Amino acid sequence: MHADLLLHGALVLDGTGAAPIRRDIAIVGDRISEVRISEGAHTAADSIDLTALVLAPGFIDIHTHSDVSLLHDSAGESKVLQGVTTEVLGNCGFSAFPVGPGPRHVANLTAHLGRLGDAPTEIGWTGLDAYGAALGPLALNVATLVGHGALRIAAMDDPYGPATPQDVAAMARLLDEALAAGAYGMSTGLTHTPSSYAPAPEIEALAAVAARHGALYATHARAVAGGEFAAVDEALGAAGRTGVRLQYSHLALNEPANWGRHADALRRFETATASGLDAGFDVYPYDASSSALIQYLPEWVQKDPAGADRRRALAAIGEGWYGGIPWHWDRVTISDAADPALVGLTLGQIADLWGRSPEEVVLDLCAAPDGGSAQAVLHYRREEDVRAFLSHPLAVVGSDGNAVPVAGRGKPHPRSFGTFPRVLGRYVRERGDLALADAVRRMTSAPADRLGLADRGRIRAGAVADLVAFDPETISDRATFTEPRQAPAGVALTIVSGRVVARDGKVGAERPGKVLRRG
Repeated sequence: MHADLLLHGALVLDGTGAAPIRRDIAIVGDRISEVRISEGAHTAADSIDLTALVLAPGFIDIHTHSDVSLLHDSAGESKVLQGVTTEVLGNCGFSAFPVGPGPRHVANLTAHLGRLGDAPTEIGWTGLDAYGAALGPLALNVATLVGHGALRIAAMDDPYGPATPQDVAAMARLLDEALAAGAYGMSTGLTHTPSSYAPAPEIEALAAVAARHGALYATHARAVAGGEFAAVDEALGAAGRTGVRLQYSHLALNEPANWGRHADALRRFETATASGLDAGFDVYPYDASSSALIQYLPEWVQKDPAGADRRRALAAIGEGWYGGIPWHWDRVTISDAADPALVGLTLGQIADLWGRSPEEVVLDLCAAPDGGSAQAVLHYRREEDVRAFLSHPLAVVGSDGNAVPVAGRGKPHPRSFGTFPRVLGRYVRERGDLALADAVRRMTSAPADRLGLADRGRIRAGAVADLVAFDPETISDRATFTEPRQAPAGVALTIVSGRVVARDGKVGAERPGKVLRRG
């Protein structure tokens, strides 16, 4: 058979966790047509010699926040250069749709999406189809969840408070429409307003809609001081009562009192899955987190930092974030802000620079006109917990990062530039926490199965030709917290739908990515 593209002699990891085997991969159109013994005698319009490399399915990043960044730059450079071929949007309660009627709904959603680091310049869509069209030609694929925050904003005149039964019914209707249009599930962000205002019955009413569609429920759980394990229990309880497939987002222990207690969290998932619950979690391989700084304010201050009673707000901030986790001002670094001179400084350093208390710095940064987009990196985790979560059988890899240009403003968390190579370099090759084939499975077939992507995540005849070739001896992340905007080493080739989108550290002009739809 004559192929459009022949990948010759690669050591193939098929994504299932099976041992590698030397094979040729023939691609016709956007599909793998054959996986055959490497003989060197096949014909193709184009042929690439991969005898020194491992070939794997393209990585599926199950947890991203590229909803806005891909509107601004469709190349997705920081992810494509890692070998990511599919981004899953709509996490942590954020999504670009649905959009409610009228300018107030649009303004609320625009401000909400700004917490991802950058707001859309204009929202000219209402649902998935028009949003997908607005994304334009993409270098990589996207699949999207529906954010609970976006549902509240679309359904409620005031999403920052209790929802009436009519409001919940309206959210359920919007979610049902989005899932019918091809969204892959729903997400909550229960430390982000307005999602955080929802009690358990509201969440479960919407999770039941996802369950009826056979869709995923991904949750950024309701973490409060002293409540990290209760947050796991709440998420598992919702799944148990509704039958929804649960994806627990970026499992971690952020509270110093809980550092080292990974077994207490993992035991909960093990007990739940042993009883028949369909639950798993994703992890990114860093001992620091990142988010909009405003997330760490009390709900009532998040709603209007500039208009909040200042004395009361400062007192509440001083009590700790998430209601009592103690601030260590040298552990929190500003990664993006309207004033570029603040980027890379800790809250303590800014307090010294401004001659104000750190509490005032936090409030003033968030109360600025674009303060909702100020981003911070928090060094509140331990490596031992990261390693335990990452190596657990229920774990898959998700970056919690954005697809962005490598060159750009700010110093974002390095997860946007190095998550997948870091797993393969640090935790496979250097530390031996994972076998190479199993690590690849956690980045390919396992997230595909969680989402329901039937024709991706595996190298087999008939599958979509989303692929990555890398050198297992050199693959590594080069992004650091001080210099994050660096592409990884050792990723030779990224292929989306049978077309080469990146080679040897450079993204080309091809834009074969698709907006994927469930069902």
